[in-house]
Amino acid sequence: MNLQQLRYIHEVARRGLNVSDAADALFTSQPGVSKQIRLLETELGVEIFARHGKRLVAVTEPGKAVLAIAERMLRDMDNLHQVGEEFANENAGSLSIATTHTQARYALPRVIRDFMRRYPLVKLELHQGNPQQVCEMVLDGSADIAIATEAIADNDDLVMLPCHQWNRCVVASPRHPILKEQPLTLEAIAAYPLITYDDAFTGRGHINKAFLGRGLRPKVVLTAIDSDVIKTYVAMDLGIGILARMAYDPAVDRDLGMVDAAHLFESSTTRIGLRRRAWLRGYVYAFIEGFAPHLTRRMVETALTGGGTDPGL
Repeated sequence: MNLQQLRYIHEVARRGLNVSDAADALFTSQPGVSKQIRLLETELGVEIFARHGKRLVAVTEPGKAVLAIAERMLRDMDNLHQVGEEFANENAGSLSIATTHTQARYALPRVIRDFMRRYPLVKLELHQGNPQQVCEMVLDGSADIAIATEAIADNDDLVMLPCHQWNRCVVASPRHPILKEQPLTLEAIAAYPLITYDDAFTGRGHINKAFLGRGLRPKVVLTAIDSDVIKTYVAMDLGIGILARMAYDPAVDRDLGMVDAAHLFESSTTRIGLRRRAWLRGYVYAFIEGFAPHLTRRMVETALTGGGTDPGL
């Protein structure tokens, strides 16, 4: 048994049992991957993958256990490399952040600017996706940190650390009557065509819950994956928009009016997600604290090892 074999079975599982795709990702040949998997199965005395002819069709029950152990071992190897890099050069390396459009566009720019000034030798990568996708990027090792609102809280393989609470506002063209509603109500919002986030994004569940709780069915005419798209179509007077309050800037959004809607919806919490038991380099802790000052290195280390309690906000 060797680490190469563990990487092969891990990558095959990640690639939906497609051996060709796994071989391409690992820069090797399909026959070589298949041979090493067979050798590992022979050594262990169990089949990791069920087959139909030469094609892999499922992960067996013992295979699930083997894959779980292999993933832990590969993570530990990655942690060992991180330790070596940390002490070889503590201020150089890379940091990959997976996040949603709203966080990347409105919450992170100042934090990233300050971080790059402090750590000019660190290569920073920013990946965008929906909350589930950004969690998967951290779990499969393609990102170090996930920053999102929804899915992080639901994933047992990630350590969840709360960062900020935020709520929503309603935007509309400047002369729209919704801007004069005092107080703003869900009934008033439901009377107009509505443009808001896609179901996978930015607290959409809290929006749906609020309307359902009042027995209302708003006419959602358009959904989008980011705030800028919502604002574009609202400015064309195709409907009113519900978006994250942080996404409205009166100095920039001069073609829109805004009314706060925090009293109508539950607040949402932006969270950082980290792979459980990951070993982080010093500058990663610095980035986290720059984004959420209450998340000190000691607090994050304690959470990663399974100790402590939710740090709260």
